[in-house]
Amino acid sequence: MNILIVCLITLFGLYLRLIGIDKPQGLWNDEYISWFVASHSFNGGFLREILAQCHMPLYYLYLKCCMFFGGSSDLFLRVTSVVPGVLAIIVMYFVGLQNNKKTGVICALFTAVSSFLIYYSQEVRLYSLLFLLSAFALLYFLRFMKNKTWTNLGGLVLFNFLIIFTHTIGFVFVFCQLVGLSVLLFKEYKKQLLSIWFGVILLGSICIPQVVKILTTPSFSQWWGHFTLSKIGFLFTDYFSPVLTNLVNAPDKLLYIKSVSFVFFTFVPAILAILFICRAVYKNKENAVLLGIFAGVILVLTGAAVLGKLVFITKYSIEIYPILLYLAAFGVCAFEHKKIAYTLASILLMINLLYLFISPASAPKIPRLQGHKIVADLLNRANPKDGDFILLEYYPQNRFEKYFDFSKYTVHAIDKGSFPIFMAPDVDYAEVLADGKAKYRDVFAEKVPAHIDAVLIELILKQIKPGQNVFVVMFDSVAIYSPVDVQQIASDDYLYNKTPIMYMIFSYIKNKVFIDLSKSLAVTRYEKMGDWSIVRFTKLNK
Repeated sequence: MNILIVCLITLFGLYLRLIGIDKPQGLWNDEYISWFVASHSFNGGFLREILAQCHMPLYYLYLKCCMFFGGSSDLFLRVTSVVPGVLAIIVMYFVGLQNNKKTGVICALFTAVSSFLIYYSQEVRLYSLLFLLSAFALLYFLRFMKNKTWTNLGGLVLFNFLIIFTHTIGFVFVFCQLVGLSVLLFKEYKKQLLSIWFGVILLGSICIPQVVKILTTPSFSQWWGHFTLSKIGFLFTDYFSPVLTNLVNAPDKLLYIKSVSFVFFTFVPAILAILFICRAVYKNKENAVLLGIFAGVILVLTGAAVLGKLVFITKYSIEIYPILLYLAAFGVCAFEHKKIAYTLASILLMINLLYLFISPASAPKIPRLQGHKIVADLLNRANPKDGDFILLEYYPQNRFEKYFDFSKYTVHAIDKGSFPIFMAPDVDYAEVLADGKAKYRDVFAEKVPAHIDAVLIELILKQIKPGQNVFVVMFDSVAIYSPVDVQQIASDDYLYNKTPIMYMIFSYIKNKVFIDLSKSLAVTRYEKMGDWSIVRFTKLNK
């Protein structure tokens, strides 16, 4: 009977993960990078591209193998994340089964209807696979606690290694998990613990060169967010409610929308889940250690976020999500009053399902407004002619080549790697990383001449001929401030310290490019779609 129930839950989870899976906006940047890396042949740059990424190689190897058999259409690429997402439902059943059958079924149910997992089962990134590996790691953790066999020990070591080989900061979870295991078993099983530590360290040492490279390579990509305590709250709402808030960068306040429906769908499921988790910890000391693993990971990520080393986004802690789902399911079964417990669990599930089916903002229906196919659609609709100029802001040309052929045009990009050339003379990328806010503050406040003017003259205005066009592609979700806003923020110490520099730089660039080109060229078209805008400037015959 249980097998039939789990099969039905798994099929239902598959159905939820297939709703709206074909996103017409195309792949957004992080997904595009996944495809871009995996699309290289083994002797044509695959290794080089892997070494240039901020994550470890296992997911790219997985995606490359899938693409060998199924191609590289956007739909198929998304299906490659559905597969581990569905398998994880089955694995989480076996995780819950380590307590009892009811816990297994509830664990599978919570996994199947999780909006967070549904979203990342449609995302061409590592997170669906990473959750599956973390679920296996938890399964073997619990099995090893019950039965100290070499099989369970090998599974525990293997899946912890695979986590490290998938996620750059996966070692934080692995370390916290091994500390938790040591706390539980130190007195009786010192030798086995030494074997586990040795095995993980030995296998993990294979990744050391890549980890060192990743951690020592300067990156500007994390300079677009700041840490607030609300993001820890959003971790629980993302994991247990159907309202996903901290996918990219969360608001500073938990109650960022003041409405009854928002509170109902966002906080009621999270509060119920926390209640179940507390009950699970109260009833079992091993569960307290599992919660300690969760707390250890969050503490490290919080510290890194406070120090500005990463942005605190829910997906970066996905390794701990199986633990929370297991504890919540365990807690449901740990209540003495079963009717009350099952009623509360049913409310949690019903709220999630209701939102999934009725809300246009539910996980499978969230559009990819940053999708790069939007840029191709905008350019094609604007009807560029051979020899026209295209100026891309924020991303380089190779971020759009899956959808658009640039070979007939003169293309320039002011992207995350090249912007210092446009911003100020004699300030290189390393200086911006070290002290960008101080270096550019007078530029933002327009106390010094705009260097971008001279660069645009050389690149475009001296080259363009009468009748030719310049198509400026703007990424609006990063370039969010008007010229007045940029100057006001730069003149206020509090606002300037609080505002991520990424938004300041690309708002300034967007504003200056528009103003400078408007002085010499006519605006002949403007269109906005998703998070993108395109302006066509034309050099008239006069």
